Amino acid sequence: QVQLVESGGGLVQAGGSLRLSCAASGRGFSSFVMGWFRQAPGKDLDLVAAISWSGADRHYADSVKGRFTIDRDNDKRTVYLQMNNLDPEDTAVYFCAADRIGWPIRTSKNNYDYWGQGTQVTVSS
Repeated sequence: QVQLVESGGGLVQAGGSLRLSCAASGRGFSSFVMGWFRQAPGKDLDLVAAISWSGADRHYADSVKGRFTIDRDNDKRTVYLQMNNLDPEDTAVYFCAADRIGWPIRTSKNNYDYWGQGTQVTVSS
């Protein structure tokens, strides 16, 4: 069984930065696609960014391209989401998720097998 634990959320002013981390326990991390999803109140759970098992491929939602960067450290079993130039529209609960199929990156939340508990990101104007 794989467990995912997010950290790094919080309150930040518009234009600021946050770095989310997701630490994994259990087998298989280095072979998984890892993704970050977010859900704002009253809205769907959407993929923000994803990274293939090797880190060679990355996918970003259009709304975060150029501002967010996903990265991973397989030795540390950790995936990161660096968020820069944050906007109030980025306010949401952010979830880390793992897809056991390591490549290609799949964007539907239904393809992800393991989920963290979520971390709140609030961006004030």
